[in-house]
Amino acid sequence: MRDHRPRTDRPDSEPPEGARPAAVVGEVVAALLGPVVFLWPRRAPDGRVTDFELAVASPEAFDTVGRRGPELVGLSLLDSYPGVDGTELWHTYLDVLAGGTPYEGEVDYEESTAGFPHRSRYRLRVARCQGGLVVSYSRLDAGEREQHRLALMQNLGRMGWVDRDLVHGRITWSTEVYAIFARDPGHGPMPLEDLAAHAVDDDRPAMERAVRGLLETGAPVDHTFRIRLPDQPVRHVRVIAETENDALGHPVHVHGLFQDLTASKHAERQLLERKRSALVQQSQLAAERDLAARLQDTLLPLPQQQLTLAGLTVDVAYLPLQEGLKLGGDWYSALELPDGNALIVVGDVAGHGLDAVATMAQMRFTAKGMAITGTPLPDILANLNTLLLHTAAHQFHTATMIMAVYEPATSRLSWVNAGHPPPLLVRDHQARFLPAPDGMLLGATHGPRFEAATVELLPGDRLLLYTDGLIERPDRPIDQGMAHLAAAARAAPQALDSLITALVAPRARRDDICVVHLAR
Repeated sequence: MRDHRPRTDRPDSEPPEGARPAAVVGEVVAALLGPVVFLWPRRAPDGRVTDFELAVASPEAFDTVGRRGPELVGLSLLDSYPGVDGTELWHTYLDVLAGGTPYEGEVDYEESTAGFPHRSRYRLRVARCQGGLVVSYSRLDAGEREQHRLALMQNLGRMGWVDRDLVHGRITWSTEVYAIFARDPGHGPMPLEDLAAHAVDDDRPAMERAVRGLLETGAPVDHTFRIRLPDQPVRHVRVIAETENDALGHPVHVHGLFQDLTASKHAERQLLERKRSALVQQSQLAAERDLAARLQDTLLPLPQQQLTLAGLTVDVAYLPLQEGLKLGGDWYSALELPDGNALIVVGDVAGHGLDAVATMAQMRFTAKGMAITGTPLPDILANLNTLLLHTAAHQFHTATMIMAVYEPATSRLSWVNAGHPPPLLVRDHQARFLPAPDGMLLGATHGPRFEAATVELLPGDRLLLYTDGLIERPDRPIDQGMAHLAAAARAAPQALDSLITALVAPRARRDDICVVHLAR
């Protein structure tokens, strides 16, 4: 028969919460080196953590007032260390307990001891375990912090230190020196006498002399050497070393510093190459600017001039948008032909720079040469079109042009147009654009058709030939520009200056301007 009476060997009460996890963790903590504690959370009825109990402490555990090991067990964290409440450390404990992600870092903690505030810095690791927190820590005193900063500086500066006891033969390298020489720390440091074996051939004699002078006479060293390591690119290593000498002046101890300058040397080489490249480019640009200026002076020697040709008063104005390499392809020509007639040309080669200027020069001299030999105007344009198409294999350019020949005997002006804005005739205070004969852009297609037109110039007539820079602006259509030109030409007197001033707004210009004004 089963006995239903209550057992008398059952404990009177359950063990306190956290006792079983503490017992398990305690066995692990006892086997760990260094200060370690196990914190068990104390919770409010709503589950919030209100405090922690130091449930387990390793023998090496300590606090700011000198308690150690077993003396810490059972203490309330906030009662014993009220300065923790609300600090970064307190929130770290709560975050790790809630999220489970371990924390490792450094924290500052300040507590009053015997009425005096005491601030300490700790390296800390916190991990959740068995419903509580395992905390391992170590105090960072001033010396440890300096060592930490020194190691950080050595790593950032790619430098490390070397000590050599010449009396007892002991050599010590810092960790960074092993990295500089790509050497396994298990092989130990390298004697100074062996360094030269790793130097490139050109630097080896200098390194041998420097090491020999250092070890034999204590001559200090501060020099950068190139070293070659297996399967590594050449490294630039700065060696700084000096000795401590005995009473007789013999070296007994060497203190040295090695710094890997490879990255900075590489940056210096790149900077030097860029400077050299920039100097070459500057020299080329200067030569091209000089050439452009000479071409401009040769082709268009005067920005503004007045001529008398075959009974016509010819005013010319050339306004380049920019100087030097930005010289454009706008051009003009005005000269008297062998038969006494006058040749007037205004043209515009697309683009800017030396290529546009060279094409403009080629067209200008070719057109003048053919006109002087009596070639009909339509044939001149056809030949120039062929010329541009032939040179397009090297540098593609298109061009527009108006060529006109004035015969003083008949007062007739014959002209041809290759895609250029039409001439403007001002007569009796009225302005009209002349109807353009057949013609199209030069260099665009093979076999275009060009025809000539004729207009009689009466006494008092004015005829304006110009490039598109005079009428084009990005903020208005070209029709408005042409209408503005016609209105300004009606109102302007004979002087070309007044007309250009009325039309050209310097800040609104986007292109070169060339204007030829004929008055009979």
